[in-house]
Amino acid sequence: AKAAKVPLIVAINKIDKSSADPSRVKNELLEHEVVAEDFGGDVQMVELSAKTGLGVDDLLDAISLQSEILELRAVADGRASGTVIESSLDKGRGPVATVLVQQGELSRGDYLVCGVQYGRVRALFDETGNQVQAAGPSIPVQVLGLSGVPDAGDDFVVVADERLAKEVAQQRETKRRETRLVAAAGNRMEDIMAQMGQAEQQLSLNLVVKADVQGSVEALKQALTALSNDQIRINIIVSGVGGITESDANSAAAAKATIIGFNVRADASARKVIENSALDLRYFSVIYDVIDQVKQVASGILGMEIREEIIG
Repeated sequence: AKAAKVPLIVAINKIDKSSADPSRVKNELLEHEVVAEDFGGDVQMVELSAKTGLGVDDLLDAISLQSEILELRAVADGRASGTVIESSLDKGRGPVATVLVQQGELSRGDYLVCGVQYGRVRALFDETGNQVQAAGPSIPVQVLGLSGVPDAGDDFVVVADERLAKEVAQQRETKRRETRLVAAAGNRMEDIMAQMGQAEQQLSLNLVVKADVQGSVEALKQALTALSNDQIRINIIVSGVGGITESDANSAAAAKATIIGFNVRADASARKVIENSALDLRYFSVIYDVIDQVKQVASGILGMEIREEIIG
């Protein structure tokens, strides 16, 4: 935010807890030169509780005030464009993308390209779950009708017809695949160089990660790959949104990987493969539990280190 020279608004959550200490948060942010208005700075800090709803109105007021000061304006007419905030695979509704319209108007029946996915807007739902006909700038809506699940952070744009949407999506897919191949080739070279320099072979733990929403997938991938060190490398061979499928189970069997389901379950055909191959399948609903268990599995692979300390 500092590099982009944009203002910050800090939301200090969980103040309904007895152990809440907002002043400590403000003091710790001082170390990063984020100075609260209470301390004579220019950063708005709002204390709130997402659980009870306390202070949420104050946060909305702070955002409105900041946007007025910055004189933020958007074009309300014409074809819509914006960003994907979140995406998931719904059992009954198919791929669902939560998008934020940044300019123009998104309407039912529009053809849009969303990252490497495309489709026609079948339905739009607002934050309360009600169907709406259109959404303007700064309005978040859930979009139904895409060909697949886009990534969080992808941009979307409305185009003239389905043929154009399909062409643009395919071009983007080809470009992304080429980029991925170049990156993979680079990694392989680096891996070889890294292994040459190591006396002992680095152990690796392969994982298949499936979650209910794209945001969770991204967070899990980053958190788990960060656990890698000189002795053990954590590889996420397959990751994606939706339930654990037979192809996920087969990929895990081929790579001798542990399967992690975050708020999702394995289907019947996947369970059969998992049982036949005696794969390790674990279900989670809290991200910290995943990190703790992967740490334990990793330390189990590394073996126990026995130290003797003479204390007397």
